[in-house]
Amino acid sequence: MSLNRRDFVERALHAAAAALAVGSGLKVSAAEESAPSRTPGPNDKLRVAVIGVNGQGGSHLGEWLKNPDVDLVAVCDCDPNAYQKHVGKFKDLAHPPEYVQDVRKLLEKKDIDAVSIATPNHWHALMAVWAMQSGKDVYVEKPCSHNVREGRVMTQWARKLGRMCQMGVQSRSMTGMRETLDFVHSGKIGKVTAARAVCYRNRASIGLVDTPAPIPEGLDFDLWCGPAPKVVPTRKRLHYDWHWMWEYGNGDLGNQGIHQMDLARWGLGVNELSKGIISYGGRFSYVDAGETANTQVAVHDYGNKSLVFEVRGLKTDDHKGAKVGVIFEGTDGYVVMTTYANGIAFDKDGNKIREFKGDGNHFANFISAVRSRKSTDLHADILEGHLSSALCHTANISYRLGTKISWADAEKQLDSIKTTDNAKATFERTVAHLKANNVDLAAEQVQFGPALVCDPKTETFPGNEAANKMLTREYRAPYVVPNADNV
Repeated sequence: MSLNRRDFVERALHAAAAALAVGSGLKVSAAEESAPSRTPGPNDKLRVAVIGVNGQGGSHLGEWLKNPDVDLVAVCDCDPNAYQKHVGKFKDLAHPPEYVQDVRKLLEKKDIDAVSIATPNHWHALMAVWAMQSGKDVYVEKPCSHNVREGRVMTQWARKLGRMCQMGVQSRSMTGMRETLDFVHSGKIGKVTAARAVCYRNRASIGLVDTPAPIPEGLDFDLWCGPAPKVVPTRKRLHYDWHWMWEYGNGDLGNQGIHQMDLARWGLGVNELSKGIISYGGRFSYVDAGETANTQVAVHDYGNKSLVFEVRGLKTDDHKGAKVGVIFEGTDGYVVMTTYANGIAFDKDGNKIREFKGDGNHFANFISAVRSRKSTDLHADILEGHLSSALCHTANISYRLGTKISWADAEKQLDSIKTTDNAKATFERTVAHLKANNVDLAAEQVQFGPALVCDPKTETFPGNEAANKMLTREYRAPYVVPNADNV
């Protein structure tokens, strides 16, 4: 049998991936090890499976079901109750998607071309890597990773295996947002050296209990934990509230904020991690099971540019018209992004000079790239996803390494730290916000993180063992994200 070069490469890559998949707990037969990944023809429907449907995964189901180029062939969730709440969507299908509880069983299937992942954050990287190893393309929700190392490893696997891997930040495919960023890059508001992203979303307390979270009937708790310790968390509910606990989530900086972090980095035109980062804040106004901050400021220093992020979970007014958005400050004006798709440009005096609107379909963009086999066709290729997610992670590293000090002492420390942001003004606005929410700043200290120095080339903190340790996590075997060095 003759093989062209493409077939040969596909078989070689698939065989190498299959060998690693066996070590990861995926079952691959000898025949399957030598089989090439399917290359769908131009008229073939792409066979897609969704992993994780208790939250955002429901939107994934809707997108795939309405896409005429896609067959939804399977749904995977360790909680069968999550699947059951969607079965009504499949009643008119000639071939309803198969339900699979164990992701490893799902990835053994050869009738799947791509998967979309909408699980808790701590599972994103491992599922994506396993899927790519099994010959599948991947659409993975934001943030693409739970820590910095994972995003870089995901990128390496995607490149080595030739897989398409896209992060789910929908704004990247909105025509209004793309036109807004083109305008920012055009120089029509002058030189832009500062971006301020805001995530002002009211977040209620998740409550405080001294009992383990109830486990839904039928849920495979070992699979739910995956890479995290197999310990039932102490909180009122298992689902969703994982966002506010470090073992599973990344707080609102990595939940809602990753959208705005990504846009801010894109608008500034920076394609690496920041050289310096400092973060401070706390969980104010209530005491509950949550561990992440509900009020947080992060300043990324790029030397000649700065990216500032503000998280506010308590009641607040907008900033320059944005509650969940990004503001780009130029020498001749500024641009405000107020939604996932819209942007408004102003001159220096605050007069509106241009408005941008227009929707798009991020899932359709993924399908186009799966067909073209060009990662450059992806609007949010995994490398872009990694860099933006990593900015959330490094900010959280500074915050988590911080100590609680008085607000007066925090102000003094900021005065001694050189950043490209007007750090004092941001600090004063944060203080005013908390006072407006009746937070007693004399009694409530602020968690003030160290000013971290990062090497963007190595994506490490030179000489800082404590910070470097937090670039990854301790994985629970066999749920270990594998390095790509040996492929």
